[in-house]
Amino acid sequence: MEACAQLKKSSSNPIPQEISTGNSIEAGDENIILNPRFEDGLNNWSGRGCKILLCESLGNGKVLPLSGKSFASTTGRTQNWNGIQQDITGRFQRKLAYEISAVVRIFGSPAAAAVVQATLWVQKPNGKEQYIVITRVQATDKEWVQLQGKFLVNSVAAKVVIYLEGPPPGVDILLNTMVVKHAQKIPPSLPPDTENVLYGVSIITNNNLIDGLNGWSPLGSCTLNVGQGAPRILPPMAIDSLASHEPLNGRYILTTNRSQTWMGPSQDITYKLNLFVTYQVSAWARVSSVRNGPQNINVALGLDNQYVNGGQVEAVDDRWYEIGGSFRIEKQPSKVLLYVQGPLAGVDLMVSGLQIFPVDRKARFKYLKKRTDEVRKRDVILKISGCYCDDFFGTSIKVTQIKNNFPIGSCINRTDIDNENFVEFFKNNFNWGVFGNELKWYYTEPQQGNFNYADADDLLDFCNKNGVQVRGHCIFWEVESTVQPWVQSLSKNNLMIAVQNRLTGLLTRYKGKFKHYDVNNEMLHGSFYQDRLGKDIRANMFKTASQLDPSPILFVNDYHVEDGTDTRASPEKYIKQIIDLQDQGANVGGIGVQGHIDSPIGPIISSALDKLGVLGLPIWFTEIDVSSINEYIRADDLEAMLREIYAHPAVDGIMLWGFWELLMSRENAYLVNAEGDVNEAGKRLLALKQEWLSNASGNVNEDGEFLFRGFYGSYTVEIIAFEKKITHTFSLEKGDFPLVVEINI
Repeated sequence: MEACAQLKKSSSNPIPQEISTGNSIEAGDENIILNPRFEDGLNNWSGRGCKILLCESLGNGKVLPLSGKSFASTTGRTQNWNGIQQDITGRFQRKLAYEISAVVRIFGSPAAAAVVQATLWVQKPNGKEQYIVITRVQATDKEWVQLQGKFLVNSVAAKVVIYLEGPPPGVDILLNTMVVKHAQKIPPSLPPDTENVLYGVSIITNNNLIDGLNGWSPLGSCTLNVGQGAPRILPPMAIDSLASHEPLNGRYILTTNRSQTWMGPSQDITYKLNLFVTYQVSAWARVSSVRNGPQNINVALGLDNQYVNGGQVEAVDDRWYEIGGSFRIEKQPSKVLLYVQGPLAGVDLMVSGLQIFPVDRKARFKYLKKRTDEVRKRDVILKISGCYCDDFFGTSIKVTQIKNNFPIGSCINRTDIDNENFVEFFKNNFNWGVFGNELKWYYTEPQQGNFNYADADDLLDFCNKNGVQVRGHCIFWEVESTVQPWVQSLSKNNLMIAVQNRLTGLLTRYKGKFKHYDVNNEMLHGSFYQDRLGKDIRANMFKTASQLDPSPILFVNDYHVEDGTDTRASPEKYIKQIIDLQDQGANVGGIGVQGHIDSPIGPIISSALDKLGVLGLPIWFTEIDVSSINEYIRADDLEAMLREIYAHPAVDGIMLWGFWELLMSRENAYLVNAEGDVNEAGKRLLALKQEWLSNASGNVNEDGEFLFRGFYGSYTVEIIAFEKKITHTFSLEKGDFPLVVEINI
């Protein structure tokens, strides 16, 4: 065996540090990696754009294998994608989930650490290539680390190679062991135990300050005092969720002598929180001065070393502001500190009526069902004609809704539709689609003049064949990190030309084919084009898009607008941005609220929608996903979101940002696992879709009529009369008066 550096024989092999290799293959497990521990030298392994060596040690014996007698090392890497690889063609099955567990390290890096990434290269029978990023880990030259992840291949593959890549050129990747095997299915979650939770009751000690500052402590060297003159009314977003509606007493905590932004009142709430319970945060807050600009006020939690955002607001003057937010913890911390922070040093901070309380979100569902009935239904009169009414009195009639026409869609990607199981679920449950990446500029033109519309064309063809309407996402993306390098390198004049070419190329190619376009994504969070091309560029994008294709509705689209956690994306700022665009002549036709949300609270979401609704534009939730390691909590989050949205009259459509495990960008967000099993969150979606179908049966009245109230959509009617069955179909659209359906028999 060739050694990178000769290891002197000893009675034991020193282990640099304790780490589980995760590579013990139990009976029945099948590792699809051949020679996973290099016991057979470098057989079955090869370099990807570089050479590989078999080593017993490196660095004069400083680097030793964590397990076994040897490890592999790359050498001569000149590109980030260079690494060590193995062809696994024929040893895996498509549409099955696999997990990788590898022990890796780097060597020769001038930096302290570098990312090592496991990637799958898939070549289809037609020669088309696909790269699947499996997982990444921050590796160092000091110790071995474990690289773990899961992947799924949807496509029929002619060749599949797994490889490691990532560190800068010249840095060697070391691999001690690798195991890739069929992933075990995660056992179904159990519903959390919430029997003793006191919903609507604040966990904060002395939140009304009746006992002075008892329970409160200054965080840092600031000073706390009790003041009088705060609002006596409860914050509006909290009223519906609180068990008690007693008014506040006007007392507040005054924080002075603040020398850091994080200084403010604090309270230890370590033993007052329950795992998997959703908590609502509510408070009034104020600052002493905004001379130096708007001040951010944030209710935060320190969970050991983790920051949790409990809600925040931007104060632009010295009035009282409502803070509303939420959070949930799913792993037991050793300490939880609540604190209020944010304003600049030297600015006094005032906080009143701060409450944190568990929310029974299902208690709101009764109200939402009633509101849904008012917003999404219409009265129908089925009027039987053609004979004397008396002939039909008492005749049985059955009404069945075939389809609810409210848009409920999902994100899809090109490789998703190679999976027949994915396609079946999508077709059965969604009537709209949006492409995850395939229409974005960095995807359609990764290098200047090198266009790739094939995947978008395939997805559009798939949707058209299945009667699925499509949103265009997105023409531009304002966040700089999402802009491809060649665009970032352009001069101002050349960038303006490139922007015009992008608009012309995309909008003429797909003229009339997309119902919506997100014109310039996330303008509340980025300003790449505006910074380089001036303020007018945003409105000009809308105006030019409309000239090139007048048919689609043009949307703004942004995140955190609905949850109270981001002062950059408050409803008020979104409204101002939309009005500014309209004042410049942009025909903004719709408001996109993405919906990437944690711990959704109904009244907070509804409050944001009420504010946005005053613009009179249709609101769409464009990218909904919710996340929890417990699928029952994930289901509760999803149901709370969907019910709240569907019950609001300003909302015209709902799009999920995916639903299938390993095909979503967010962890612990899937509704269907990688192999097609529907979890509790998926079942909740299906139950809601069933609930939002209207069915009625009964007898024709003495006037020859049958009355019912139903959701908008398509219906069939069956009437049994004169020993024969008569069938009729009709469509129920939104209207101010009952729909009269004449059935002439």
